[in-house]
Amino acid sequence: MQHDAKGAAHAVSLRLEVSTLPDFSTLVARVPLRALATYDFTVRAKVTAFSPKTTYYYRFVAGDDVSMTGVARTAPAANEANDQVRFAWLTCQDWSVNHWQAMTLLADERDLDFVVHVGDYIYETVGTAPPGRAEPAHPPLHLPGGKLLADGRAYAETLEDYRTLYRTYRTDPRLQTLHQRLPMIAIWDDHEFSDDCWQDHQVYTNEERQETLRRRSASRAWAEYMPVDWDDVRFEPDDPSYTNIRIYRDFRFGMLMHLVMTDERLYRDDHVVNEAAVARARGHDPVHGDDAAGSRYFVKQDVLQRDEARVTRQLGRPPSMLGPEQTRWWKTLMKGSPATWKVWGNEVMLNRLWFLMPGAPGTPAARLVVDCDAWDGYPAHKHELLAYLREHGIHNVVAISGDLHAFQGAVVRDDPDPATGVPVIVDFVCAGISSMSFYAYLKAAWNGTPLASIAATPARLDRFLMANNPDLCHADHDAQGYASATVTSEYFSVTFNKVKPLNPDGTAPADALLGRTRLTVPRDSVEVRVEPI
Repeated sequence: MQHDAKGAAHAVSLRLEVSTLPDFSTLVARVPLRALATYDFTVRAKVTAFSPKTTYYYRFVAGDDVSMTGVARTAPAANEANDQVRFAWLTCQDWSVNHWQAMTLLADERDLDFVVHVGDYIYETVGTAPPGRAEPAHPPLHLPGGKLLADGRAYAETLEDYRTLYRTYRTDPRLQTLHQRLPMIAIWDDHEFSDDCWQDHQVYTNEERQETLRRRSASRAWAEYMPVDWDDVRFEPDDPSYTNIRIYRDFRFGMLMHLVMTDERLYRDDHVVNEAAVARARGHDPVHGDDAAGSRYFVKQDVLQRDEARVTRQLGRPPSMLGPEQTRWWKTLMKGSPATWKVWGNEVMLNRLWFLMPGAPGTPAARLVVDCDAWDGYPAHKHELLAYLREHGIHNVVAISGDLHAFQGAVVRDDPDPATGVPVIVDFVCAGISSMSFYAYLKAAWNGTPLASIAATPARLDRFLMANNPDLCHADHDAQGYASATVTSEYFSVTFNKVKPLNPDGTAPADALLGRTRLTVPRDSVEVRVEPI
């Protein structure tokens, strides 16, 4: 970047070079570019006419400055009969918690074709991490603006706040190496804008305030800093609406695999159980309070059923996660795909996660739905999609998910009752790269309550949740790491790669791998084989 005498930033001229040779002795593309302050000096270029199944090297040159060399392998042609696809996916990479050594392990898997990010590439809140909670390579974050919450955290509010987060995250050499070695297919979840958001609403308090400008700023920073083509995601910066970007899209990898990436934030209806209504029933503040527990988390099943019926009457349709247009798009792709495996890039947990209060009768009033920010919170819409797969005989569908901060593998039925539901899909949930584990959240939340004994140890929590959810084939709710997949015509195999926590002195472990578990789904089956490796 260049500045004049008054410090104003000027545009930077540079070029993109692409070659099939690592020494760039011959070029297949040479694209002049200008990095502009308008886009925070980020650049993007769409290069076409590449050959399928070919490794390309690329770099950026600005005067005497040359970037590191990136590597990307193009996908097989959509109609090609290919034998294998290898990819990984990751999620929930909070700068301010634990460490990012899992990224090094992922980048070192040199036979991967690409990597998928299913959301929470950044976290929008900063400021409450105690010393020793995060590795020394990640000092405390500060926002140029930011807005304070009651608990002392600050959240990103302006475009410059969001840009600062992306710039800072990208300074980590492990994340740089990951982008250098593998092309990334990315979608967002909530923290790219605001925790548990829906449309352009934040939910830090029961008010669920609408923040259109903030939503647009978050979307713009994501579009600037993530490796996406603006025509592909249909980003219109000058459109004043919060829906000025469309990020749901699909990718073909020969006849073997079709990757369908959905957006589960921008079009979703409000959470079914209203936070303010829960607050008023409890005598709490319906505006400034936070009644997430009871509305979005640990919701009584009878309350969820009652409120979903009420919202359905109000909307004239069941409340939706994807919205009507994206739902139609999803159905069309799933029904029309000729690929052996249909892989759903799905941000939030799809499988069932309920539990019955210990010692209580088996009634909906005594059964708690753990996470109503996930698909369990939109049961009619979830049933609609799963029933569509069953009714149209669409087989070999798997979901790759994140958000929960846990490893899970589960069979998902069109009806969540194992006695009546038909298995139609397998959901693989990946733990976060660094974010606090689901177990750690529950242990803290249940401390001093009748549920504390359930979370006495990670193993006890896993056993309890698996007993309450018999379709849960594998569960590790106290984990960080990433997932990798091997896809062939005969099976879809996932490896959960779990990493060690911080060392006792607060440093990141040099030898980070703690263990691996393989889960395999045979073709034309909705069964999961689990084996430690």
